[in-house]
Amino acid sequence: MREAHPLERQVGIEYYVSDGPGVGGRLREDPEDFRVRELETFDPEPLDADPAPYPHLLVRATLTEWDTNDFAGALSDALGISRERISWAGTKDKHAVTTQLFSIRGVDAADLPDLRNADIDAIGRIGRNLEFGDLAGNAFEIRVRDPERPDRVDTITDALEAFGGGSVAVPNVFGHQRFGSQRPVTHEVGLCIAREEWREAVLTYVANPAETEPERTQEARSRVAAVAASDDPDWQAALDAMPGHLGYERSMLHKLVETGGTTPDDFRAALETVPWNLQRLFVNAAQSYAFNRMLSERLRRGLPFDRPVAGDVVCFADTDAPEGVTLTDTDRLQRVTEDRVDVITRHCERGRAFVTAPLVGTETTLGDGDPGDIERAVLDDLDLEPGDFDLPGNFDSTGTRREILVATTLSVAREPLTLSFSLPRGSYATAVLREYLQVDPRDL
Repeated sequence: MREAHPLERQVGIEYYVSDGPGVGGRLREDPEDFRVRELETFDPEPLDADPAPYPHLLVRATLTEWDTNDFAGALSDALGISRERISWAGTKDKHAVTTQLFSIRGVDAADLPDLRNADIDAIGRIGRNLEFGDLAGNAFEIRVRDPERPDRVDTITDALEAFGGGSVAVPNVFGHQRFGSQRPVTHEVGLCIAREEWREAVLTYVANPAETEPERTQEARSRVAAVAASDDPDWQAALDAMPGHLGYERSMLHKLVETGGTTPDDFRAALETVPWNLQRLFVNAAQSYAFNRMLSERLRRGLPFDRPVAGDVVCFADTDAPEGVTLTDTDRLQRVTEDRVDVITRHCERGRAFVTAPLVGTETTLGDGDPGDIERAVLDDLDLEPGDFDLPGNFDSTGTRREILVATTLSVAREPLTLSFSLPRGSYATAVLREYLQVDPRDL
């Protein structure tokens, strides 16, 4: 077990499963190097179905170098409709070739426009718009350019198969991008929010410069920190220093100008100026950081990931998952007692049950025994407890549990080195890629 990259350790990922170096190399030299295809769950009605009960056109789009939000905006402009009439199941990487579904309310197949670097096919009609998570998972085909140690692929694969009990498997960590690829601070903001340290949360996001940022941005964040440290903060001066492209930071500072920025309520109001999904992301990132820490500690202690020990909490397979895709039902939980370890182990071996760890929230169930000790030790170290997530507005979270292992069937092509695999929704391709490449997570 090898120590992880320093930037990964910042987000709670402490180790690689395998010993020795990775293959190295580079990703995304060209969009064609990174292909992602959604594993679909929808079975639409025919295109000529009555649009009254089926008002949404379902389209499959293959996009090259398109941000999902940007594509939706361009599509709505070309159709002359509101952006709110377009929905999708999951966001995708921009520097890639992606195939994904979109639903469009109130249009026909003949209305679809031609857009650059986009192949758009109407495949049917559905009765509701797509919602986030309306997919079973994603299939990846990823080329590794100029690997330094390509022969390490087999050794790493063997290690991951041993770790997964026969299948290639990795810890189901949240990837670096969950926390901010260039400036990973969202979890730090979320931890402050969970402690109701509203002032510290704002300054962690708005001040707190990172070396990876442009010099002007670093100077602006340093200016905010200096203003905040004064006895009579001049928030207008901080706002004036903040570049225009940092819209969320400017929104927070503008609210501090309005309110005076002196009380905890002023700083909470500043946080609430950003979109609701970013407010939730702050808290989710804090939960994800604690989850990564728990998995790292489980690795350090040598506890298995593919089977339970006494005290674990397992979830069961989702019986409604599409054929050939394994999904979990985290509403179906069971605590593993000493006399049930062997029975639950057999369920895990057959893909019917999965060991979990908490994404801590107000209704989180913590484990017992050694797993429970790990969970409580991490929370104690972070000065957190489940009740801390009883928070106002969009910051509130009941929590859940998440499987700690993600397994896949992985194939390797040698010339050029290409990794092909599928993952269930909610799992990160970087969780697999980091084990093989072992490079700076910003390059994954």
